[in-house]
Amino acid sequence: MVQPAHTETLSEQEYLEGEWKSEIRHEYIAGETYAMVGASDRHGLIAGNLFAALRPYVRGTDCQLFMADMKLRVEAAGEVAFYYPDLLLSCDPGDRETYFRSRPCLIVEVLSEGTARIDRREKLFAYTQIPTLREYLLLSQDRVRAELHRRDADSWTTLDFTEGAVPFACLGCDLPLAVIYEDVPLPAPGAESGDTQPGFYRG
Repeated sequence: MVQPAHTETLSEQEYLEGEWKSEIRHEYIAGETYAMVGASDRHGLIAGNLFAALRPYVRGTDCQLFMADMKLRVEAAGEVAFYYPDLLLSCDPGDRETYFRSRPCLIVEVLSEGTARIDRREKLFAYTQIPTLREYLLLSQDRVRAELHRRDADSWTTLDFTEGAVPFACLGCDLPLAVIYEDVPLPAPGAESGDTQPGFYRG
């Protein structure tokens, strides 16, 4: 997100109606919309691996897991925003709007060069204002690394993982990084982000 897609401000309803008709996804911040850019193959593989691995733990619960296309409504610093997290888990049976969720338990973003600053600053601030949120997970797509922001009582702690398994308190499970990064073509050490090593990460 660099420049607003519209020069005039939009109401929430105008944004939602426009997004329903649009072929391009937009995030919404304080009345302005920002077009979403396409994702890399690594981004899609990481998000897809995590969705597939978490899905069995969702069955039979009150939780719903979404990948990429479900909007998240957030109120922070007196402003309303709508984002498209890479993964969103909502376990509140009352959080069932057709086109967005507002009371998630877990949010996941896969980092890229263009979004890392926003994901670590703007979205971190906004997401941690959500009372129901327990975990905000950031996944690197250039190396094996998970950055987990977790709510403990009334404070937040940050855990970094470069090996082993990532714990998901919302679903009571641990997932090995080898599963999350399975078959993901990671850049060779010291290479440009577009240069990948021969083969794939398999743990």
